[in-house]
Amino acid sequence: MKIHRTLFTALRALRRNPMRALLTTLGIVIGVAAVIAMMEIGRGSSESIRSSISSMGANNIMIRPGTVTASGVSFGSGSIKTLVPADCEAILRECPAVRCVTPLIQARAQLVYGSRNWVPSSIYGASETFLDVRDWTELSEGEPFTEHDVRTANRVCLLGQTIARELFQGESPLGKEIRVKNVPFRVIGVLSPKGANMFGMDQDDILVAPWTSIKYRLSGSSMSMVNQSATTASSSRSPGDLYSASSASLYPAASSNSTLSVRFANIDQIYASAVSSAAIPDAISQIASVLRERHRLQPGQPDDFQIGNMTEMLKVLTSTTALMTNLLLCVAFISLVVGGVGIMNIMLVSVTERTREIGLRMAVGARARDILRQFLIESVVLCLAGGAIGILLGHGGSLLVKQVLKWPVATSPGAILAAVAVSATVGVVFGFYPAWKASRMDPIEALRYE
Repeated sequence: MKIHRTLFTALRALRRNPMRALLTTLGIVIGVAAVIAMMEIGRGSSESIRSSISSMGANNIMIRPGTVTASGVSFGSGSIKTLVPADCEAILRECPAVRCVTPLIQARAQLVYGSRNWVPSSIYGASETFLDVRDWTELSEGEPFTEHDVRTANRVCLLGQTIARELFQGESPLGKEIRVKNVPFRVIGVLSPKGANMFGMDQDDILVAPWTSIKYRLSGSSMSMVNQSATTASSSRSPGDLYSASSASLYPAASSNSTLSVRFANIDQIYASAVSSAAIPDAISQIASVLRERHRLQPGQPDDFQIGNMTEMLKVLTSTTALMTNLLLCVAFISLVVGGVGIMNIMLVSVTERTREIGLRMAVGARARDILRQFLIESVVLCLAGGAIGILLGHGGSLLVKQVLKWPVATSPGAILAAVAVSATVGVVFGFYPAWKASRMDPIEALRYE
């Protein structure tokens, strides 16, 4: 018999008892629907985590001051101040795995506009490359500050959406002045919205200004009193030794009217962005090498800086999501196995019921392989039909979860293809024994069967 004749015969046999065929496929339907739903929910969760970390700067590398220890007592992170803006220039120049870099000054102060006030969660002083480092290049309004604003410590700033909403309440803040610690700053731009990060912190509650403006106009540091010897410090020296007047100066002395003090001022952090997520380990290694050389650290001497990134956090959260998805997939796989056993059982019953039919077909010329092929096709058709229904139910279930529970979901074409392949495989594996049993019947005994 040709394959199309065999297929037609198998479909005609299945139509004789549609209710039994439907109940037979129920196990496959449930298993495939569970696989599709779990894969789409798991993929949506993974993409949500990646998106949340990307909004915080997935490729970002944070360089912070190190820890100073004296007489066996640690003074804590940031107790040694050795990071300077010149380090940023050296990192950008000598580290090919780094795409862009910015110095960072952090402050906390009250913002006042007219009769309204607000205390933002973050006030950042940075260079003009800050938005590029944070992948925040699009502004809702206005334009970013420039390198000239940084060099001249202009009193200009960018506001996040939360600050703009709280202080201006629907007005456009462009061109208006706000007071930060009684220092007027002119608003030249409004950042595009980012929303809350994965820790629940509002990323739009932020003010960004030139780092020179924040350091010298808000923190009260004088340009003529900037520490010039911080980068010569060793992590084994005490704070008094680090900042004593007798310390050797790595940079030339600057007078009160010199711009060198701006170049060599201490900064709180350095933010760098790697060219890609895969290049983060290379970028960290290159940054560490450059900073150790610039800070005159000898081999074996501990770093006077700390380097951190979000790669490990991303790996941990992604692996946790993958683990939960795999556990749920195991449960769905059990459903598929149960459905396969059900198909085998029904096919065995069908072979017994149709014994005389099998004997009659063999008597008129059907060979054993024709009988085997017919029952295999019946089994595969049942499983593929159950798989198709399961795909529709699983996708619909994931969309229902998205609408009702507001969970993130993402369509997974790979899961759909896998469901089709698994359905066909289950049909072949669990349908082979009943088909083989039917093909091994003796035609004479089959015709005598009552």
